[in-house]
Order: sequence, then structure tokens, then C-alpha cells
Amino acid sequence: MYRRSFRRSPGSASVSKRRPGLSGKMFFVAGAKNTASVGGNERRSIYQKFREVDLLDKKKTVTALKPGEDRAILLGLGMIFSSVMMYFVLGITILRSYAESAWTEEGVCVVLNSTVTSDMNCSYNCGSDCWRVSKYPCLQVYVNVNNTGRVCRLSHNEETQDASSECFYVPRCQKDSGQMHSVIMNISERLKAQRQVPCYYDPSEQRETVLLTRLYDHGVVFHSLMWPSCIFLGGLLIIVLVKLTQYLSRLCEEIGKLKR
Repeated sequence: MYRRSFRRSPGSASVSKRRPGLSGKMFFVAGAKNTASVGGNERRSIYQKFREVDLLDKKKTVTALKPGEDRAILLGLGMIFSSVMMYFVLGITILRSYAESAWTEEGVCVVLNSTVTSDMNCSYNCGSDCWRVSKYPCLQVYVNVNNTGRVCRLSHNEETQDASSECFYVPRCQKDSGQMHSVIMNISERLKAQRQVPCYYDPSEQRETVLLTRLYDHGVVFHSLMWPSCIFLGGLLIIVLVKLTQYLSRLCEEIGKLKR
């Protein structure tokens, strides 16, 4: 009988020897893939948490800014409304008196005569439902307007002209008539000493009197309109800045969405 010897081929031996290493490598690759997937999931979860926190902060910021923007707009609208009301009040008082005044031209008046003609009666308040009579001297001043030979009577302002068509100045009525007399005499001496004074006259020459001063001249009108104008522009600027901030915020959000 022949003995059969079975010999293992080299290929089979090498395959059997390589199997443990191959399985180890496959385990290592699979473990690495699992670890990478776990790390990626952790990174994604961390990113999502940061993203949620960022969105929450943005929502809180928007929620906090919204009432502030509303208050700023209300403040601007309130300032504009207040300035319009001030314009209305000034329009029926100062601007109306300024526009209706006939003494619009400014010139130079030469004092010709300044004398006290007579005593005028006035009444002053001495208590509740109590009025008493006092007297003040009536000062009449005549001037030559712009050296044109036109002689006119000089009055202090529009109120004096309305109160008395004859006297230059009407003092505040009081019990002590001697004090009023001294005030009028001081005014007369000053006019005589100056000789030439600035005055306002009617260019149409319909008024026979000229004014030493005007209640509402160009300077008064400018300063009275300056403050309402500043308030109006301030309120308008606040509204424009708030609207511009909102527009830029929306523009940044749209740009951020496009980049994502």
C-alpha cells in the first residue's frame, strides 16, 4: 500500500496565516470609521448648540431693540408734533403781528422837539376789585425822517401807538405819580442828547407816526422760529436714524442668509 502524504500548498498556508492580521485590520478600519462618525456627530451637536445659542441671542437682541426703536420713533413724532404746535402759536401771535405791521422800513430820525405837554390819567390796581386813578406826563417827540423834511411824531412801539396816539411813551400806571414823571423826563433828556435815533416808518406814508422800536423785528422772528425748527429737525433726524438702522439690520440678515 502506498502512503499518501498530504501536503499543504503554500498558498493555503499563507492564506491561513494572513487571516488573523486581515481581521485585525478590518476591525481597526471599522473602529476608526465608527470613531469618526461619533466624533462628527459630537461636532455637529456642538455646532447645533452654538447655533441655537447664537439664534437665541439674536432673538433676545431683536426683542430688546424693538421696544427701544418704537420709543425712539414715538419720541421723534412727539417732537415733530410739538414743533408744529409751536409754529401754530407763533403764527397767530408773533408772525401775524410782524406781517400786519405797517412800519417795515428802517431809517434815521433826527429829534426836532421833545416836550411834556400835559398830564394823562391812568388807573392802577389797588386790590381785589379796587382801581384808583393816577397821572403821568405826556411826552411828545417830533422827528425828521431821513433828513427828507418829513416831520412825524415818534412813538415808542406798536403797543404805545395803540394805547395813546399822542404820547411817546406810556409807563406802567402806579400810585406814585412822581416816579412816573421822573421816568418820562429821563427819556426826554436821552432823546435830546442823542439827537439822531434809528426808527421805523411806513414806506407808503399812510401813517403819520414813526416807531423807535418794533415789538417783533427780524431778530425776534428769527429767534422765535429757530427753536421750533431745531425741535422739528431733531425729531425728523431721530426717525430717519431709526429707519436707517432697521434697514441696515434687515440687509445684514439677508446677506447672512445668502452666505449660508
